[in-house]
Amino acid sequence: MSYVIDRRLNGKNKSTVNRQRFLRRYKTHIKKAVEEAVGRRSITDIAGGEQISIPGRDIDEPIFHHGQGGRKTGVHPGNRDFSTGDRIPRPDGGGGGQGGSQAGDSGEGMDEFVFQITQDEFLDFMFEDLALPNLVKRHLTGTDTFKPVRAGISQQGNPSRINIVRSMRASHARRIALSGSSRRRLREATKELELLRQQQPDNLIDQKVLQEEIDALQKRIDRIPFLDTFDLRYNLITKQPNPSSKAVMFCLMDVSGSMTQATKDLAKRFYILLYLFLRRNYERIEVVFIRHHTSAKEVDEEEFFYSRETGGTIVSSALRLMQQIVDERYAPGEWNIYCAQASDGDNWNDDSPICRELLLKQIMPAMQYYCYVEITPREHQALWYEYEQVTEMFSDSFAQQQIVDAGDIYPVFRKLFQKRMAT
Repeated sequence: MSYVIDRRLNGKNKSTVNRQRFLRRYKTHIKKAVEEAVGRRSITDIAGGEQISIPGRDIDEPIFHHGQGGRKTGVHPGNRDFSTGDRIPRPDGGGGGQGGSQAGDSGEGMDEFVFQITQDEFLDFMFEDLALPNLVKRHLTGTDTFKPVRAGISQQGNPSRINIVRSMRASHARRIALSGSSRRRLREATKELELLRQQQPDNLIDQKVLQEEIDALQKRIDRIPFLDTFDLRYNLITKQPNPSSKAVMFCLMDVSGSMTQATKDLAKRFYILLYLFLRRNYERIEVVFIRHHTSAKEVDEEEFFYSRETGGTIVSSALRLMQQIVDERYAPGEWNIYCAQASDGDNWNDDSPICRELLLKQIMPAMQYYCYVEITPREHQALWYEYEQVTEMFSDSFAQQQIVDAGDIYPVFRKLFQKRMAT
């Protein structure tokens, strides 16, 4: 039997490293569990951790072993039950660790492996490969968006940023400059002394004078310090403004009388998912909440999700209010503007064409991305067909999807905000 021993050193946080490796290996199982959890959870518990089950057969580790190889001849005892070529039926019961309503007296199986992922890990898998479409860098967002960059060499700085090579180069140059004449005279005096000793070995007086001069020159050179504070050089680090993306997301939710409580709950689930995605993936993004029935009103997060106000349906009121807010607070030249609209599609008949015209002529030219979600189990309403004309004109920045039940929310959300390849 041969053994393969892994002697690679583990890092300091080997438990964390091993856990991340495990999560990557069973990524498919976890993403499937996350998708199912989003559909069945309540609104208040949508962002919690999750318990993941993996079939036992999927966690078996590969092993190395010697195959039989070669040709072997063996004699096996016969039996009274089977003959050559007989097929053995699969035993009843067992398998999968799923359990059953009745006990069995045959078969065998393996329990599933169950483990818990944290809230952060749950959100990481939930929002993996998602991004706001068409996000571009605008003007600077503030004084805190800087990044440190190398800006040459300075004679003053923090000791931790000392540049050893440049400091030694400056030290060497200084010593050459200060001792250049002395070294030159030292070389001349040394040659004169050697020549005098060869030609006039008995002239001890002149030899003594030259030797004293050589010693004085050597002491003068030695008194020059090897390294002086004047020689020190430091890496200069400056703060460079880092252009960041200023973005605003408008959330338009229909709360009219045609929206049942179940439909509103589905819309709230979608917006909670969107809100978690924005807060987790983007540091600088503003969210504007707008509720509308016959009239539209800008509200805070609490009122947006929990207010019970209702009424008729005029969708254009929300679009006009959004356009007014954009004109007052969010200049398109400085902001990435996004909008997510959720409705059951039921609208006053004369108002749907108005919504289309508002989008085509005023709103979409300033939008980076606009998504419309129709929450209805029925056929599409008039608003959907009006919006299809907008999709034809702005295919890259306008998208519409339908949600029938809670299980559609997460797949639709991923379709709307799937990360796109740069073109």
